[in-house]
Amino acid sequence: MSFEPRSVLDPVRPHTLALFRIVTALLFSCHGAASLFGVLGGTRGGGTVPVGQWPGWWAALIQLAGGVLVLLGLGTRPAALLCSGSMAYAYFSVHQEKALWPIQNGGEPAVLFCWAFLAIAVTGPGTLALEQLLRRPAAGGRTGLSAARNQA
Repeated sequence: MSFEPRSVLDPVRPHTLALFRIVTALLFSCHGAASLFGVLGGTRGGGTVPVGQWPGWWAALIQLAGGVLVLLGLGTRPAALLCSGSMAYAYFSVHQEKALWPIQNGGEPAVLFCWAFLAIAVTGPGTLALEQLLRRPAAGGRTGLSAARNQA
């Protein structure tokens, strides 16, 4: 009898994707909250990003709002794509000009978030996503929310 990793790993794939989405989005949204509200130590050096300042305040807004949407699994693919693009922009406009490699220019988090959110945009939310609850057909072929309204 041979061990097939696929037979063990395939059943947990949707849950693993969901956990990856949740952890990545939580960390990302914490960056936004720190920059916008000064929580969790604030921005580097403390404090917040001035309202409307380009690109820092807008990046923090994308981090917070996009991170929360991806975390909850609402509009996951477009939100993840926006988050990925914002990190690509951050890498090429802030980090890449300092040195070629991310390890040299401090851009590792931007690169990792960029690729992680791109993977989420491509693979979808996995399980534990609110958008699945909203789309799930209930008795009578209605989606989760419309079925709940009819039962109330």
